[in-house]
Amino acid sequence: MSLTSRSCIALDPVPVNKYAFFVIAAFPGSFDPPTLGHINIIQRASAIFDEICVVIAENHLKKYFFNAEERFELMSSLVKPWKNVSVALCRGLVVDFMKEKGISLLLRGIREGDFSYEFELSMMNKQLNPDIETVFLTTEPKYSFIRSSTIKEIGSFGGDISLMVSPEVTRAIKEKLKNIQ
Repeated sequence: MSLTSRSCIALDPVPVNKYAFFVIAAFPGSFDPPTLGHINIIQRASAIFDEICVVIAENHLKKYFFNAEERFELMSSLVKPWKNVSVALCRGLVVDFMKEKGISLLLRGIREGDFSYEFELSMMNKQLNPDIETVFLTTEPKYSFIRSSTIKEIGSFGGDISLMVSPEVTRAIKEKLKNIQ
């Protein structure tokens, strides 16, 4: 069966001015700690979007290894190579932060098993702010196994985390662990 113009479903046109031609994407996360997987998503996204705002989210219900300011400082240092990447702290809902900053595109990096959770999260964000669009960028295979919780656990036992985080983050984790023990 061939598709003709009569057999296509008519969709409401999206107004051209709804999406700016200068595209700013918010890339939110706890980044506790920032991993090479996060940095890879940022690097690739910086070539796609005009500007990336890495949003360090703080959820008062979560227990963090690094506090928000430490995560902000680490990430700020890590994104210096990209002139179109900035870092901000968010102590409330990310969708409220995005509305306040005039950002309508939410970027999420996903690994193989993340899609269901990320899809549900994107639907919740859309419910909270209908102007938000979520874009998923898949991780590169070499970073697909990296999880922040695993890094902290391996680091706490003195294991090698150098393939998962930058040297700066490795030093920060070791220093933090030394102060905890």
